[in-house]
Amino acid sequence: MSEINWAALQQAAQQAAAQAYAPYSKFPVGVAVLADSGHIYTGCNVENASYGGTVCAERNAIGAAIVAGERKFTALLVYTPQEMLTPPCGICRQVIAEFFTPDAPIASCNHLQQQQHWTLGELLPAAFTPTYLANSTKVGA
Repeated sequence: MSEINWAALQQAAQQAAAQAYAPYSKFPVGVAVLADSGHIYTGCNVENASYGGTVCAERNAIGAAIVAGERKFTALLVYTPQEMLTPPCGICRQVIAEFFTPDAPIASCNHLQQQQHWTLGELLPAAFTPTYLANSTKVGA
C-alpha cells in the first residue's frame, strides 16, 4: 500500500471519537487503524469508574481488527477534539509495537485540521517486541 488516505482515517477516527465513553476525563478519543488488507478499523476510549478498567481507543481499534482476523497494519491515526495534538499513551505504544513495524506512520489530528506525524520507532524506540521472546535463550529450561 503506497499512499495512505489520511483524510479517510481522520473521518473514521472522528466518528469513533463521537462514540467515546469518557464521563470522567471528558477527553474523548477516536482511533482508526489501516490494516495491510486495506480495511479501516476504529475504536474509542471506554472509561470505567475503576480507572484501571479504562481501555484506550488505540487498543480497542487494534482489538476490533484482530477479531476480524487482521494481524498486520499499515498506519494508525488518533483523533481528539482538543487543541493539543495527542500521541498514543505508553501502554498503547507497546500494543501498537506488537502489530506494526517500527517505520509505520502514526498520526495525531484534531478538530482544527491540524496533524502531526511520527513513526512508531520515534514514539517507542527500542520497543520490546515478539522478536525478543523468539530469540531469547531460556535459562534453566
